[in-house]
Amino acid sequence: MDNAIENYKKACKIFNVDFEPVHVWDFSGQTNLIFMNEWNRIPQDCQRQPDQEILLELQVSLLLDSVNCRGDSKKDDLSLQQSHITNPSYCGSLVGNGILGNMSSDSYTNGGSKGVGNLGLTGLENLGNTCFMNSAIQCLAHMPKLVDYFLGDYMREINHHNPLGMDGEIALAFGDLLRKLWSPDRTPVSPRFFKAKLARFAPQFSGFNQHDSQEFLAFLLDGLHEDLNRVKCKPYFEAKDACGRPDEEVADEYWKNHLARNDSIIVDICQGQYRSTLVCPVCNKVSVTFDPFMYLSLPLPSTTMRSMTVTVFSTDGSLRPTSYTVNVPKHGKSKDLIQALSNVCSLKDDESLLVAEVYSNCILRYLEDPSDSLSLIRDGDRLVAYRLSKDLEKLPLVVFMHQRMEEQGIHNKMLGQWKAFGVPLIARIPTTGSGTTIRSLFFKLLNPFVLPKDKEDGNLCDGASETDLSSNIPDCEATINDSLTGKLVEDALQFHVTDVKGQTTHAKIELNEPVSLTGYQKQLHVLVSWQDTALSNYDVCLLSSLPEIYKCSLFSKRPQDSASLYACLEAFLREEPLGPEDMWYCPSCKKHQQASKKLDLWRLPEVLVIHLKRFSYSRFMKNKLETFVDFPIHNLDLSNYIAHKSDQAYPYSLYAVSNHYGNMGGGHYTAYVYHEGQDCWYDFDDRHVASMTEDSIQTSAAYVLFYRRVQTKNLDKQVIS
Repeated sequence: MDNAIENYKKACKIFNVDFEPVHVWDFSGQTNLIFMNEWNRIPQDCQRQPDQEILLELQVSLLLDSVNCRGDSKKDDLSLQQSHITNPSYCGSLVGNGILGNMSSDSYTNGGSKGVGNLGLTGLENLGNTCFMNSAIQCLAHMPKLVDYFLGDYMREINHHNPLGMDGEIALAFGDLLRKLWSPDRTPVSPRFFKAKLARFAPQFSGFNQHDSQEFLAFLLDGLHEDLNRVKCKPYFEAKDACGRPDEEVADEYWKNHLARNDSIIVDICQGQYRSTLVCPVCNKVSVTFDPFMYLSLPLPSTTMRSMTVTVFSTDGSLRPTSYTVNVPKHGKSKDLIQALSNVCSLKDDESLLVAEVYSNCILRYLEDPSDSLSLIRDGDRLVAYRLSKDLEKLPLVVFMHQRMEEQGIHNKMLGQWKAFGVPLIARIPTTGSGTTIRSLFFKLLNPFVLPKDKEDGNLCDGASETDLSSNIPDCEATINDSLTGKLVEDALQFHVTDVKGQTTHAKIELNEPVSLTGYQKQLHVLVSWQDTALSNYDVCLLSSLPEIYKCSLFSKRPQDSASLYACLEAFLREEPLGPEDMWYCPSCKKHQQASKKLDLWRLPEVLVIHLKRFSYSRFMKNKLETFVDFPIHNLDLSNYIAHKSDQAYPYSLYAVSNHYGNMGGGHYTAYVYHEGQDCWYDFDDRHVASMTEDSIQTSAAYVLFYRRVQTKNLDKQVIS
């Protein structure tokens, strides 16, 4: 409601032009140019009533040679140009519709700037490890509708009453920074003021440590949304169960409730909606909800699968233990592992696999529940699988653990001490078993480990091959009769009933004496004490060497993995069980359950931000995946991935990429951005801006992808970005 002079000064302050020659347009009623040749004179066609608001918009354009180059020019002696803007009420169309690039370069100066089409090609100074921030800002600073918004009168929408916001300070700081990036001055901008505001509200980004550009992007988008939320008083809505209603109806209800509480330019541009389906593994209760999303964090295919090495033992003494490496879902269940093992080891129809984790030469736990999560198994763990007959599955198990005498020096004396070794062996035992039955079962299990007679004095570890052994393995009876007969059977191997860990020795198992299974819960644990005479007859290396789940090589460089963006999306949408830390409370069971979760895309935004999850964190190490993702630059079609089927097409075009080079500790961020005015891609590397070819965009450094929906021509429903 100020006069034209004050409006002019205020506009110059908003756009940081420091009273340079500008065009000021009045859009309150009819379009009028109210720029004054003399600052103290008000044009007659701009007279307004004192109480009437005047909507002004400032067009920052490059100056004429006579204005920009002549040092003796005066501000009260200015030449004004005819505007080429066809819709003056929409200043943002300069960016969104490419008008800046279409305006004749003859209208602009050749002194320092090359035309309006060069606006937006300003770099950002690196204040000290702020490349992560610069990369994300450049991607947002070239989001067409967001630029249009912040070059307009966005301050009227600042929400000073939102407790989740930052009193508009983040929005004002970002708007100020964006306007500087789109000013005619190509001097690199220092984002020091913006970073100070950022550190005030997000202390994690204070200082000058390196951070993640995606984490910064998530905070900034959320902060801008809350600062610019048009909803001043958020109503309360209670989420209603679907109760058999159509998904379309439930989704629209969720979206309507979301918009009633969240309405901003960020929601308009960047937010979509996905369907989340949870299924209880116990009662099969199904829960369907529809949640908004700001971006999609897609796992790389190499992070969705893991290699697991498991050693398979036979329980009938027919096969040598063999280690198999299989690929299973990283967050899969034990049934996935058993299925993969069954395929590679050619499991028979009348056999089943019992998978167990071995630790300190005893069985730590069994993976009997098909829903057991594989994420609980670490790469350094050791797994075994026992082939059991389905016909005998009702019989109890007998678990054989091993120990042998080892000499240790104590007070300058060599004393013998029993030490556990080897992998436990498992078999089924009749409930009326005796000591003789126990021994016979054990010798049967030892059949694959018997050394051939010509190697008795040596050991397979010293050079005998599997081929040499395969033709000389005797049967169980031959082992008893030839290798360990008479008193050797009594002395070389001693059998005792023990506990689960094999640490406590109970009653000795005698020949022909019954063995009671009462109180052992269908499991009998037997500790076998090996004498040297017995050890020399068997290949204990096969019994003792058990590989880890996955052995990571520190120095070997793996070939670069590659995957398509569609494969990443399919991995994101694949059904998977929730982790133990994310248990779902089932309203039917009235307890937390490890439910399975399935995501489906339902509603897509105008600007789709895709985060590639390159960084993985474990308990002991951090890792970056250098997987090359083949992402389309033009025509990203997501029609096949939308659960809500309609006649709407979803073609997207890439317009920006945030790149990360290097490792976790010393990496560097840059941005590739498509400039519509120049119809060219540019590499924004902090303060340096250089043009680049489209062929150079796809690299293994791509970290965050920015797509905008393109105009559809063949459908009635058209969406124009």
